[in-house]
Amino acid sequence: MERNDLCWCGSGRKYKKCHMPIEEKILLHAERGEIVPTRDLLKTPVQIEMIKKSAALNTAVLDEVAKHIHIGMSTAEIDNIVHNFTVEHGGIPAPLDYQGFPKSVCTSLNNEVCHGIPDENIILQEGDIINVDVSTILEGYFSDASRMFKMGKISRRAERLIRVTEECVERGLAAAKPWGHLGDIADAINSHAKANGYSVVEEIGGHGIGLAFHEEPFVSYVTPKGSEMLLVPGMMFTIEPMINEGSPDFFVDEDNGWTVYTIDDGLSAQIEYMVLVKEDGIEVLTK
Repeated sequence: MERNDLCWCGSGRKYKKCHMPIEEKILLHAERGEIVPTRDLLKTPVQIEMIKKSAALNTAVLDEVAKHIHIGMSTAEIDNIVHNFTVEHGGIPAPLDYQGFPKSVCTSLNNEVCHGIPDENIILQEGDIINVDVSTILEGYFSDASRMFKMGKISRRAERLIRVTEECVERGLAAAKPWGHLGDIADAINSHAKANGYSVVEEIGGHGIGLAFHEEPFVSYVTPKGSEMLLVPGMMFTIEPMINEGSPDFFVDEDNGWTVYTIDDGLSAQIEYMVLVKEDGIEVLTK
């Protein structure tokens, strides 16, 4: 673009006053051999505002689940809450029919790492820990977040795992800075998990989001500090490490093709934030 052209992002500002300085800085990092985002990974002001509306609904859905989740209910009831609340507020549950997934939400209990399928025969019991992973489409824009819920009095080991998982996410968020790298987030998370005797799932990670359910980049939580993609204002992605009590290895349910289990039957926990990289820091859109 020419310096005095209106910027491609639709801000109404001239390119030289908008994205030109950012793209010049990206070019310098690229020339050093770093991985940098392409222009299509940088959300425009209009896109950001629309995605924030989707994110607000996604958070409201999780708040609704928090109001009603209890011992004795089935995970199918959680699915009904998510589906009905989302649709009643003009949204679409993103997981439903995504690559054949049969439900509107993922409900993963105890030794399930992720992608648990709601079922009327799975009843929440005293001592269970469950991850509820909600993803929403609103007017074509996507959002995503998950929370851990404790069913009554849980074991000390489960309590500690959830606490450390929360700390891992917060440390990852603190390490996320504009013009830093995705590896900075990974190192903060992996280091804290290992220091507490836990492992981080390697093959499953976070992802870009906003215009599609899963976009580039893949967000690993086991890569070194200073590695992976450059964090540039306008990028949007999830921070969602899966922290295992034992081995980081897992297997996928052969019958349903979705539910991921720890290989050693240990507990697993996950908390997911959706974040936006800004010029002055990181904004949490969902949690």
